[in-house]
Amino acid sequence: MALNERPRFDFAGLYQAASRLSSVANLQKRGDYTPRKQREQQAYRLGVVGATTGGLGVLALVLAVVGVVGAFPPIILLGASGVSFWRLRRILSGR
Repeated sequence: MALNERPRFDFAGLYQAASRLSSVANLQKRGDYTPRKQREQQAYRLGVVGATTGGLGVLALVLAVVGVVGAFPPIILLGASGVSFWRLRRILSGR
């Protein structure tokens, strides 16, 4: 290259670099992302629901043994308590 020649600019390389940067700039969060505050609220609600239905299920079980109520209410209440406990564990474990 002579002293009076300017270096040639590589427009193709510049375009490739810009396209790479724009694809990196368009990254999105994962599809199943839940914000921390929402996870905390879900965990609190599931804890309250699980404890309440568990307590009521035990009370209904005692009443069922005594013969005041049938066997259906304790089964439903303890099942709901188990489901909320399972969901709470999934939230707290972080998957």
